[in-house]
Amino acid sequence: MTVIEQTLSRRTAIGAAAAAGAAAAFTTGTPAMAAGSDPAGPTTVDPVSAAGLLPADPLLHLLRRATFGPSPASIAEIRKLGASAWLDRQLKPASIADPVADKLIARLPLSGLSIAEIRAKAAAGQLKQYDSTPMWQLSWAAPIRAIWSERQLFEVMVDFWSNHLNVTCPIGDVWDSRADYDRNVIRKHALGTFADLLKASARHPAMLTYLDNRYSTRLAPNENYGRELLELHTVGLEYTEQDVKDAARLLTGLGVDKATGAYRYDAANHAVGPVKILTFTHANATTTGGEAAALALLDHLAIHPSTARRIVTKLCVRFVADVPPAGLITKLVKVYLDNRTAIAPVLRALFTSAEFAGSIGAKVRTPLEDLAATIRILGYGPPPAGTKTYESLYGMARNAGHAPLLWGPPNGYPDVAAAWASPSGLLVRWNFHLSIASGSWPTDLVKPADLLAGMIGARPATYGALIDATAVRLLGVKLAAEKTAALAAFFGKTPSSAVKYNDPAVGWMYPYLLGMLLNSPNFALR
Repeated sequence: MTVIEQTLSRRTAIGAAAAAGAAAAFTTGTPAMAAGSDPAGPTTVDPVSAAGLLPADPLLHLLRRATFGPSPASIAEIRKLGASAWLDRQLKPASIADPVADKLIARLPLSGLSIAEIRAKAAAGQLKQYDSTPMWQLSWAAPIRAIWSERQLFEVMVDFWSNHLNVTCPIGDVWDSRADYDRNVIRKHALGTFADLLKASARHPAMLTYLDNRYSTRLAPNENYGRELLELHTVGLEYTEQDVKDAARLLTGLGVDKATGAYRYDAANHAVGPVKILTFTHANATTTGGEAAALALLDHLAIHPSTARRIVTKLCVRFVADVPPAGLITKLVKVYLDNRTAIAPVLRALFTSAEFAGSIGAKVRTPLEDLAATIRILGYGPPPAGTKTYESLYGMARNAGHAPLLWGPPNGYPDVAAAWASPSGLLVRWNFHLSIASGSWPTDLVKPADLLAGMIGARPATYGALIDATAVRLLGVKLAAEKTAALAAFFGKTPSSAVKYNDPAVGWMYPYLLGMLLNSPNFALR
């Protein structure tokens, strides 16, 4: 029995959302877990076993990795521009007009407010003290941007850095600063230099609050931020406890003004005295020079070879493979260091590497990516008014365990297949594939009036041709003959059966075909 036949036989148990084989992708980790791999450790995909599940087209490969999923419009664009010009354009997001996303985000006016603006609204009684509404609006904005923004690579990198420099959202203590952190730290520096991003994060009230540095004093240095700065944000596990203690002392004084909620360096609270943190040394002789000394440490850490390797490795995990090629990491570390922590040159070198070209099928979509990719490949438009759908999309991601920005610990959401390998998470994805495709939830996505024509054009003559055309439309490839036959059998037909104008398969049941194909291991890969 084929995987499709096994999953189709369970269709009544999952509310008729019959799955076209995705169980193989997630109940075992990936469509093909590497032989002998440790289920508790990093998971890789065997490219031989993944062969045929995805098209070999390098343009579609680039779209699957550098965006939240191909859309009909992005496929047409990259075929017109070519890979190099498309990548050049995406690496300069300010040059890309983004009217659809801009209008959608304008419905979330609190999501982009500064600290001062949020506090002013609270003082005027328009928001409550510790009101979480701005943070919720920021969270709802994330899937909207992922789905409908034209600046796709930028949004992917915003997601990447939001995890690397995680500040949980929503969380009460950053009620007035989390939206500003997104705008003036993550989004401002997402394609700039890591050094600037790190320094912006270190002097932002959201990070200083989240990791307790605002409460650190010269008499009682708090080690939370100093430890995470070394372990998570920069060099990794290469520090000693004395490094943490010296970092915590050097970072004292970087805090938050109680009256305004803005960043403030408090010289009176800075602990003076010489410090040694890894290979960084500083006399740290005066309280007035404490901020400059801390910034010097941050610059030193940003350009440290171990930081370069850590950042590059995480980028390779995001864009290439769960266990990326060591040779590629070594090459990209040099690019990172040669370009003084600039991110765009690293991304350009990554996406044009032979290792990237050879990694088709080596990554599995996270739930948020799956959600965004579903709507993008279907080509459905955004809701014409209101924000009910925003909340619904956020809820779908949350139900799959991947609510945008909500990860609690400071290390951010994981980006390897094994972390998302659960039957319950798979079932949630199956359900939202069908509900989105059919328009049953969310109800106000704009879909073609004639769904069949909108997807593949004229009605095909046979069930085999119907399945082939729809598979190519959604997956980029035709299915193997036995899987096509299994899908035809779901409708009580064979691939050679004629498709009549009033057949349910091209009418009210067509969304089931869309859903089954979206449930396949083909679609699970990116």
